[in-house]
Amino acid sequence: MFVRLITDSFARQPRRKLLTTVALALGTAIATATLTVALDVGDRLAREFRSLGANLLVTPEADTLPLEIGGVDYRPVDSGVFLSGAELGKLKTIFWRNNVIGFAPFLDVPVAVTSASSSVPNGGLRTTLIGTWYRHNVPVPNGGGVFSTGVASTNPGWQAEGRWFSDDSPEAVVGANLARRGGIRAGQTLEIRAGDASLQLLVTGIISTGGQEDNAILAPLEVAQRLSGKPGQYRRLLVSALTKPEDVFSQRDPKSMNPEEFDRWYCSPYISSISRQIQEQLPGVNVRPIRQVAEGEGQILSRVQSLMWLVTFAALLAAALAVASTAGTTVLERTAEVALMKALGARRMLVGAFFLGEQWFMAIVGGVAGYVAGIGLAHVLGERIFGVSPNTRLILLPVILGLAAAVATAGSLLPLRKVMQLDPAPALRGE
Repeated sequence: MFVRLITDSFARQPRRKLLTTVALALGTAIATATLTVALDVGDRLAREFRSLGANLLVTPEADTLPLEIGGVDYRPVDSGVFLSGAELGKLKTIFWRNNVIGFAPFLDVPVAVTSASSSVPNGGLRTTLIGTWYRHNVPVPNGGGVFSTGVASTNPGWQAEGRWFSDDSPEAVVGANLARRGGIRAGQTLEIRAGDASLQLLVTGIISTGGQEDNAILAPLEVAQRLSGKPGQYRRLLVSALTKPEDVFSQRDPKSMNPEEFDRWYCSPYISSISRQIQEQLPGVNVRPIRQVAEGEGQILSRVQSLMWLVTFAALLAAALAVASTAGTTVLERTAEVALMKALGARRMLVGAFFLGEQWFMAIVGGVAGYVAGIGLAHVLGERIFGVSPNTRLILLPVILGLAAAVATAGSLLPLRKVMQLDPAPALRGE
């Protein structure tokens, strides 16, 4: 009997039921699209931000103060504390190893360019040679295979006019300002001297980064180690890692956390927890977030996700208002029918269940239709915004159906209250 009453209701008022179902479908379609994009937006934006540069700086815990004048480091070649490159593979063994998408060691060596061109002054052009990796294979301990990394991963925005050096060749790229000052061009051979050590490097390209590299020479790390007499060592390390935006919990001191809170912090990809894990694998280092990068990323990610949730809430609110409007009209039109049901002995709960059953049936139909339409909309948004379609998540279907049922219930609360409180005698007399 209950199912027959609901079926008859749909047969007598198909247009109003269709309008309610369409309103629910539109609301859940927007909710599906925004939730699908929101679940992917963190990773997508984090990967986009990584093209802007690394977000972690690793240096020796105890080191000498730098002595730079005009972008040139005048410390003696053998001064300061150095780190061993043999330990770098351990970065891919931390808990969040898959979030470490690249790292590049650096070793700065003060040098003199003695035969760059005819415009080089007597005594050579003083500058800094920055040794690093462009694309280098690093063995990962414990059978982890080989990880390819370097500035191609940490700073993909660094583009060379010409080509980058090969990590196993005596080659280099020259900063744009230094090339202009010394008349250096691609294809030229430079004679580099650091103390008693000297060698020749082939210039393969000119690079412009907007930083100190514009006034320096970038060469394979092995070249810098040979010039400085520090084989297998480096001075600083840049790490590019996918991180979760910081919140109040992430900014707490881990020492003040209880074991449960510490596990939660340690197992979350906060930049602070990843820094802690790097320090555990590379003893004697100091890991600092590059704050300008990390804070900017966190603010943008938080605002984008907040916007997604706001759009979702607005869509569901509009659907709830549409449901309330049609439900209220239905109650007014069916007052006599409800009164008759109560007069014949129907309890208030049964009458309420009858109206809710109608709304939930429309919520299921509208939710399924909205989910399908929302997945299509999410793919369009993903292609337009990120150039990549988001992943389709079936786990969202029960969530969307639950939201649709909640919206239908919320929109029916006021009309349902009138139905529950209706006095059948006056209604049947037409009062």
